[in-house]
Amino acid sequence: MNNYEENALKELLLWKEKMKKKPSFSSGVTKGLQNKMNSLFPDKIQSLITDSIKNMVKLVLNGSEFTSKVPLTNSSLEQRETLAKENINFYRKLATASGAGTGASGLIVGLADFPILLSLKIKFLFEIASIYGFDVRNYKERLYILYVFQLAFSSDKRRVQIYEQISNWDNYVKDLPEDVNSFDWKTFQQEYRDYIDLAKMLQLVPGIGLVVGAYANYKLMNKLGETALNAYRLRVFK
Repeated sequence: MNNYEENALKELLLWKEKMKKKPSFSSGVTKGLQNKMNSLFPDKIQSLITDSIKNMVKLVLNGSEFTSKVPLTNSSLEQRETLAKENINFYRKLATASGAGTGASGLIVGLADFPILLSLKIKFLFEIASIYGFDVRNYKERLYILYVFQLAFSSDKRRVQIYEQISNWDNYVKDLPEDVNSFDWKTFQQEYRDYIDLAKMLQLVPGIGLVVGAYANYKLMNKLGETALNAYRLRVFK
């Protein structure tokens, strides 16, 4: 194991401890506030978010439009992660620009950022999977992408559950159904909505939407980037 791999393993071990950390009392209070806040949002906004997430999940599971990348082979971990970090930077800039542009344009255009950001996140995860050498044409690799997504954007309680599942992925995936309609997208979309609701709703407020939209998208892509790197390190080091 070279110096780069040793450092990557140290980072992975620290991340694993963070993922296994039990939910705090404050996280339960936050979850309750989010549920309360959800009931205050107009049905049209909630429907847009729900439909965007549902449609994106179906696209991923059916393997359409995102599966063109060929897995990277014969590369060191350092080479793979150099490319991965370039992708994080690229998609973070795209997401930040989308948040700023749509956030500055008022309610109707601001709503468009939900599906745009979701699409960027999923496209990014497909890129990362291929960089680490995993073939996204494989249905179960696409499932892993959705589990990585959930790990990044779920409540503390759900995060612990998802981490346990992906940390034992080779065994866990054997029992997952092949039927795309069996995927629990309802839990998926509810957790994602709860995670991003406050920041994204503030993006729709006139006057502050540009700053909030840019900052929120930057932070969300940052979180996804860190999660994706370590989720694939889990499998590489095994």
